[in-house]
Amino acid sequence: MFFIFFIGHHLPTGGREDKSNHSRTHPSKFQICTPSNNKSFHTTTFPYQHTHSYRGKSMALPASSVHPIMFFILCSFLLQFCSFSSSQSFIGVNYGLLADNLPAPEATAKLLQSTSIGKVRMYGADPAIIRALANTGIGIVIGAANGDIPALASDPNFATQWVNSNVLAYPNSKIIVITVGNEVMTAVDQSLVPLCLPAMQNVQNALNAASLGGKIKVSTVHSMAVLGASDPPSSAVFNSGFSDTMRSLLKFHSANGSPFMINPYPFFAYQSDPRPETLAFSLFQPNSGRVDSGNGIKYMNMFDAQVDAVRSALNAMGFKDIEIVVAETGWAYKGDPNEIGPSVDNAKAYNGNLINHLRSKVGTPLMPGKSIDTYIFALYDEDLKPGPGSERGFGLFKPDLSMAYDVGLSKSSQTPASPTTPATPSPVQAAGWCVPKSEASDAQLQSNLDYVCGQGFDCGPIQPGGVCFEPNTIASHAAYAMNLLYQTSGRNPWNCDFVQTATLTSNNPSYNSCIYPGGI
Repeated sequence: MFFIFFIGHHLPTGGREDKSNHSRTHPSKFQICTPSNNKSFHTTTFPYQHTHSYRGKSMALPASSVHPIMFFILCSFLLQFCSFSSSQSFIGVNYGLLADNLPAPEATAKLLQSTSIGKVRMYGADPAIIRALANTGIGIVIGAANGDIPALASDPNFATQWVNSNVLAYPNSKIIVITVGNEVMTAVDQSLVPLCLPAMQNVQNALNAASLGGKIKVSTVHSMAVLGASDPPSSAVFNSGFSDTMRSLLKFHSANGSPFMINPYPFFAYQSDPRPETLAFSLFQPNSGRVDSGNGIKYMNMFDAQVDAVRSALNAMGFKDIEIVVAETGWAYKGDPNEIGPSVDNAKAYNGNLINHLRSKVGTPLMPGKSIDTYIFALYDEDLKPGPGSERGFGLFKPDLSMAYDVGLSKSSQTPASPTTPATPSPVQAAGWCVPKSEASDAQLQSNLDYVCGQGFDCGPIQPGGVCFEPNTIASHAAYAMNLLYQTSGRNPWNCDFVQTATLTSNNPSYNSCIYPGGI
């Protein structure tokens, strides 16, 4: 089985300060790129083997760690409840300005304060927005446009003036990062590549002179096309065409404690490989997983695989200390009729499950136990952006401040939005337990089992020695695991879908000492 591991980006967004990046055109077809092929899309393939499955393998929690079921459920609920009551620093959003119908910055600031969004990334340094976000506690990423890079690189005084005008002028606004350029390394204008680092250094020097060097970080944002080889993720390396420039850039990040910022987009992976299994893998839905043949790690979603490819490339160059920040990722909820992938259901599934993944703090296989700062694209639609219709359909909120669709960002939410599948959910039957459908195959149930246990749920009771291990069948173990996910993820109909292999029942499936959590 081969998996198309797509690395790409959509047409760059930008504030009114930088429209030059829109000169690129959106590739119309899938294209395999080699290290010497400097396209805005980059793809590679790598084989996956179905190893490290649940059955016969040790899972995250040993049987000896079984806790009382109700205690586990209570703790899960309390953790989820608390996570929605305040902003979360690892959840950010991109705030593009290429639109003529955006609400006032003050209204946007109030909207953001009503959500768990903790950070906002702009593509410029709009004064009205920076002022509106003052005293809100929301972290702000501002950007120097690609067109400013030559002056920033050649003139330290210009860099000082830029910092004075866009940072020092707003002492009550929480500016945390300055990005110098957007996807410069893979831009059509390659003349900016050697200027990017000198520009960053001059901005850093200006911050240091203002005693802000340790508080505000300086970075630049990359498309995933900066990777050359990534087949499989564990073998990923940066494009050899600018390895010297990249090494110097990484030395800057390491010396200043600034993050490496990247734009992974599973959305484009599915557009290039529109198979059902690719959609499930891209949307964090139940799937059989795909194994990195280089290290045996099984990946259960595209996001983790792409981010870990970047981690591997950084490690390969000896920079294991540099943190990764996801500067952009998202899924379009609308597009042109001929576009594959855009839909409200898919966007809700991707962004909602991504947010839940971040909140779980499971991390990625190579960076476990923490949530990577992730900026979702985007806060609003940008109706003036060129390109296919999907370019104007990434917004989480509408100009009237209502939600385009609910992904559980509101602080008033009591439970997370957990859209595990965009398919039509099973009908509600006033029931209390989630069980497999009688026609579900062992292969489908094994995939569901692997998914649930691979997401950090407590599968100890169905491991050898656990109270629910017998009968030792795929169907019995999958039933327990599927119900566990349903009970702890909101008990919504879509939590008991599993690609239409599950149904709700009012018949308690508990037996002997094996107690299934739940009830009517």
